[in-house]
Parts: sequence; C-alpha cells; structure tokens
Amino acid sequence: MSDEYGAGQIQILEGLEAVRKRPGMYIGSTSERGLHHLVYEIVDNAVDEALAGVCTKIDVIIHKDNSITVVDNGRGIPIGIHPKAGIPAVEVVFTILHAGGKFGGGGYKVSGGLHGVGASVVNALSIWLEVEIYHEGKVYMQRYERGHVVNKLAEVDTCDPNKHGTKVTFKPDGEIFDTLVYNYDTLKERLREMAFLTKGLKIILTDEREEPNLCETFHYEGGIKEFVEYLNSAKEPLYPQIIYCEGTKNNVAVEVAIQHNDYYNENIYSFVNNINTPEGGTHLSGFKAALTDLFNKYARANKLLKDNEDSLSGEDIREGMTAVISIKIEDPQFEGQTKQKLGNNEARGAVSAIVSEQLTYFLEQNPSVAKMICDKAILAQRARAAARKARDLTRRKTALDSMTLPGKLADCTDKNPEKCEIYIVEGDSAGGSAKTARDRATQAILPLRGKILNVEKARLDRVYENAEIKAMITAFGTGIHEDFDITKLRYHKIIIMTDADVDGAHIATLLLTFIYRFMPELIKQGYVYRAQPPLYKLEKNKKVWYAYSDEELAAILDEVGRDQNNKIQRYKGLGEMDAEQLWETTMDPKHRVLLKVNFDESYASDIDVTFNTLMGDRVEPRRLFIEKNAKYVKNLDI
Repeated sequence: MSDEYGAGQIQILEGLEAVRKRPGMYIGSTSERGLHHLVYEIVDNAVDEALAGVCTKIDVIIHKDNSITVVDNGRGIPIGIHPKAGIPAVEVVFTILHAGGKFGGGGYKVSGGLHGVGASVVNALSIWLEVEIYHEGKVYMQRYERGHVVNKLAEVDTCDPNKHGTKVTFKPDGEIFDTLVYNYDTLKERLREMAFLTKGLKIILTDEREEPNLCETFHYEGGIKEFVEYLNSAKEPLYPQIIYCEGTKNNVAVEVAIQHNDYYNENIYSFVNNINTPEGGTHLSGFKAALTDLFNKYARANKLLKDNEDSLSGEDIREGMTAVISIKIEDPQFEGQTKQKLGNNEARGAVSAIVSEQLTYFLEQNPSVAKMICDKAILAQRARAAARKARDLTRRKTALDSMTLPGKLADCTDKNPEKCEIYIVEGDSAGGSAKTARDRATQAILPLRGKILNVEKARLDRVYENAEIKAMITAFGTGIHEDFDITKLRYHKIIIMTDADVDGAHIATLLLTFIYRFMPELIKQGYVYRAQPPLYKLEKNKKVWYAYSDEELAAILDEVGRDQNNKIQRYKGLGEMDAEQLWETTMDPKHRVLLKVNFDESYASDIDVTFNTLMGDRVEPRRLFIEKNAKYVKNLDI
C-alpha cells in the first residue's frame, strides 16, 4: 500500500522548525493575541533582570513598520562561549529551546519564564531579529532570520563603559501571524501591570507610528499598593489606607495589598513571579483562609458578632474587597502549561502566616477600619441569607418541580443546547417581530422590558429580586454566582439584540455587566454574542440593499450610483423592521453578522476598571473615559 504508515512517516523537527510548524503550542495562537505575546516574552526576560535586582529601566518601542525594540539596562545576556554548546551563550538563548538562566544554574533566583522557550520562540517566528549587548564598553551584535544565524556574534561598536544591558529588535513573520499590527492599548495594559508588580521598575512605551509619537511611562515606587489604588480609582474606598503586608517565609517572598470599597463584588488578583494566576492556587487559598479566620476572631472578640450568630463566610468578608497578592518563589510548580494555577504547598503557609501576623497588627492599630470591614461583612451576611431564599425561586426546576420557564420566553423546540440560541431582545415591539421571524426549532426569544438593574451597584439579594434578571437566569438554566453550572446551559449562543442607538448600547452594557459579574464563564467559553442589525436600508429600482456601517453604505452607493432614485432609510430601532426584514438582516444564520464577546484573562484588571468606570457611581472617572474615547465613536444618535 502506498499510504502505509511506517517509520519513514515519523517526522523529526530539528531546532526551531517545531516552533514554526506548530506556533500555537508555544504562544497560544497566531492571532493578535499571539503577536503581542512575542513582546511579552522579550519583556519578561528584562523583568527577570529587574527581579534579580540588576535592572531599573525597560524601553519598549513600536516602530512604523510594526517591528519592536525592547531595551533594558540589566547585566546583558552573556557573550562568552557556552561550555557545552560551543557557541556564544547569547546564540544558545536565541536558537535553542529550553535554554536559559532559569534552570537552577544560579542565573535567576526567581523568574516568570519556566520553560526557557521565550527568546528562541520569538526568534523563530520573526522574519528577522537583531540582538545587541552592551558589555564593558563594547557593543556586540548578532542577526537572525526566521531563527537561523545570519552572522556570528561580533563586536560592532564601543559604548560608555558604564552602559550595560540588552537590546532586542524583531519583525514578526507574516507567514505565521494573521495580523502584524500591534495594538498600543493592549501593550500598555500589560506593561503597566508589570510595572505595578515590580516596585521601582520604570517601563517606557513609545509608539512611533503616531505623529507626534505616543509615549507613556509606568513607574510605581509603591508597587502593588498603587495597583490597588488604580483598581479602586472608579470606586469609593471604604477607608483611605491601603492595608499592606510584606515578608518572607520558607523562601517565599509575599506581598499583599488590600482595600475595601462601597461596591459588592470582590476583585482579587494573584501573581507568582509576575505571572498572573487567574485560577488562583495555594497562595490565594492561604490568603483567603487567613482572612476568614482572622476577621471572625476579631468580630467575636470585639462583640461585633454575638456568640449565637453564625460565623462570617469568606465571601462576606471579601465583599467589596480589592486585593493584589504577589509572591516570588524560587521553584514555582504550576498546574498545566498555561501557568494559571499555583501548586506549591509552601506558598499557602507563607501567605497565611504573613497575612495573619501583619493584618492582626493593622486591625489592633486601626479599630475604626476593622469595624467598617466587619460591619460591611455582617450586612453582606444578611443580604446573602435573603438572596439564598430568593435564588431558590429562580432555579430552573426538574420535571418534578412546579416552576416553569418565564412566560415571556418564546422557547425553541430543539432541546440540544449545541443547536439552540436565545435572543435577548430590547422591548416588546422588537420581541414580537423576532418571535414571528425566528426559526422556532432552534431560536428562542426573550424580550426585556426597559433597562435591567445595574448589578455593578447592587447586592445579591436585589439582583435576585429583579424580574428581568430572574427571567434570564431561569431561561439560561445555569444558575448564577456559586450556584453556576455550565453543564446546565440551555443555549450555546446567547445573543444580545438591541437598537443601534445610545439607549440600545446602554442596555447591552447593562446585560454584559450582569453576565460578566455573575456568569463570567459564559463569556470566557465563547457563548455570548452581540447581534449587528443593519444601520441602513437602500432601495433603488425595486432592489434592496442593507448596510451595516457608513463605509458599507458608501461602497454600495459607489456600486449602484448616487442619484435621486436612491431611497435611504436609517434604522434607529429594531421595531422599524418588519419580521421578514429582521430575519434576513439580523437573525438568518446564513446572512447575519454576530460579534462574539471575548474575554482575555491577561487584561482582567483593566476589564474590571472599565466596568467600574462605566457603570459605577463616580462621575469624574466616567467623564475622563468619555473624553478620551469620544474620537472613536461612530453613528451616535442624539
């Protein structure tokens, strides 16, 4: 047989060929996210120098051609000949996978990079990469193309003898990536977070594509204390101080910063060697355990909780809390390649011990703050008890139970969630058209009356009391908060369909706020979408075209001609379309436009700040946000 499977079919990919063959294994994807990951890999190496105490400044430059330069004033990658490889150490770093100073050789005590693939992967996925090293008054340079050495490491210039560090410039490969255009704001958010987590490190981001150049400096002497201030910037803090705990135990360096605010969500971010751990791990569990134990002891000792009252739960104490937990550990053990959850047992004990000891002193010295936190937790406990009673009424019942789906829901007949989708529609009028237009087998319609509760400013018991929210919870089937169960989801597409005006945008934002705060997994797993109804209808000579943007309308007009026979209608609401038009423009899977709502854990802190800014009580942060972003607004109806 010609297609026989034998030894000859087993491929051996040499060196960096494996990276170019399967780039997603190394950087996650070849989309915009993977493109930005290249920058983070090089910057991470420079930050590791800062963690080692030998780097104070990192420059990141986006050039006009979307090539990137990263310069640090660390020690400089070693230039000597590697004893085993027989080539300069810098060449080892950029051409051999799993090579670096992070494997117990004494180069770094703590480091974010575990696998030693960062620099070599960036090299493999770039059209070209150049590295310059400043060492003892000399400049050394080497160039690579698609991972291959172009010239041997050579001395190319002299420099100030006091200058030291590494400069890496690379141009991502268009054969690998879907896009080569860097997003300034995406890089800014990540670099700002790195600066918060590395006290005293200065990171400067410059964008040469703009005239004049965009340039921002991130430098926080207060470290994670300033991080908490930033995260709470759109909220009203419950007390002015940032509670700060710092210490080292069992070779684990621990930093914790805490401040409560007048909101009801908890926002806790945990990091290990500057790596975000969105799934937490032992360091987070140590923090939570210490917090719960300590506040219950304090509340009882100070008669804020009576002997016959239930203890406060961890959730009660953490209501309205913003916290950052950052640990540095020599040999971090992460669960899985994604590094999203820490497994080291010593981290639990170290965080718990340091938080318990230092927080005890703080509460004793600041009794008014301690009482505020306890009072808020006791109110949360009562609200949670009320919510517990209310939530039983919102759970979707089994056949043995009495509760049915909400009466306003027009459900679909197919019971396979993978085939089913639900449209959350603004208003009864549009809801009526959608019910007529839909495919009854797979499309469910849930019309909402008016604007739902802004959950950013509401406790759990009020959320459960809101009729529109109860209808959504029951229809989706998953429950919310601690009851949430993704396996009970009844529709694999949840589609928000609102008018293309200011009110419609506000309603969509309220819905997204609710889903993000109480059912975030729906967004993380890609089940939430926004429908895109057309903005214009063009009629000419009994033919009809629909345009979803001003640019699309202009293109259609260029094609059909601009004359007096054109009848252009600007849709301001879904109710202006009859059922047939709504189907063919917005609901027909063959022709509709859906925007998936994406969530990237890397930017969780900035997503939180944005929701707080837009949906919170404080006017000033919202005004500044609008002023900054007004230039991006299109099709604003007033």
